[in-house]
Amino acid sequence: MKTVRQQFADTMLEVGKADQDLVVLVSDMSHFLLQPFAQACPGRFYNLGICEQSIVGVAAGLAKLGFKPVIHTMASFLVERCFEQLKLDFCHQGLGGVLVALGGGFDNSTLGPTHHCYSDFALMKALPGARVVYPGSPEEFDSLFRQCYRDPFLTYFRVPVSQHGVPLSDITFGQGVKVAPGEHCTIICTGPHLRACLDARDILGAEGISVEVLYIHTIRPLDVPLVLESVARTGRVLVVEDHMDRGGLSEEVLRVTWGIVGARCDVVALNGFVAGYGRYEAVSRRLGFSAEGIAERVRRLTCTRRTLA
Repeated sequence: MKTVRQQFADTMLEVGKADQDLVVLVSDMSHFLLQPFAQACPGRFYNLGICEQSIVGVAAGLAKLGFKPVIHTMASFLVERCFEQLKLDFCHQGLGGVLVALGGGFDNSTLGPTHHCYSDFALMKALPGARVVYPGSPEEFDSLFRQCYRDPFLTYFRVPVSQHGVPLSDITFGQGVKVAPGEHCTIICTGPHLRACLDARDILGAEGISVEVLYIHTIRPLDVPLVLESVARTGRVLVVEDHMDRGGLSEEVLRVTWGIVGARCDVVALNGFVAGYGRYEAVSRRLGFSAEGIAERVRRLTCTRRTLA
């Protein structure tokens, strides 16, 4: 199965051949995967080494000249380390560019918390005009990148190690997807966790709990009408995201649904450093991102409503 990271490299090659404005800059990251692009697009691939802040400045300069820069490295280095450069070099000057980051959330689970990044969504959302995208499949990355890379905005893509494996027919930038209908609770998820949410829906369905699943690949801008319609109808919402429990998708959902009378909200997210090491699947289960963990949170949300009914 092709990884989302491999799709990134393949997309750069295909788009780069057709668009002479596309330039890719890396920080000793995916250098081998991007060699086909480097060979097919000479003069438009730069490995500047572990100088992330300088890469952002160089990319902004290229954007100022009319190029469409793509910066690729680890999320913690690209967003947390380079936040000031992103703010000043790109956003203050109103320049467009694409950031493609690895290692968001606890993707680097075997390397421990020093290689994690839990705050990338929150930091990017703090930048006026910046957009946040979390594709959970190769097809999503390819489609969403092509739709937005020439826009005059700074756009952040978090590339996950795992993927949800759920085929989606309509992938449109800024529009979420209603993957499954339901009546008692809405699950809103992003990235690779869609599969676990659908499995949780199956578990709960056998217990008589009807769950609607919304998938959000574009966190900012959020598909507000989709979220509002669903939560207003079910009255319960659980947000699932491997991000800290402040500043991410859950905050956006709370912001747009706070006025719905009687609605209750919960979140499966990170409320501190992920201590220890382990395989991604094992860490996900420990943190509540498994189908069983998600189902239990929905049970708690819906128990009052079902008891009264």
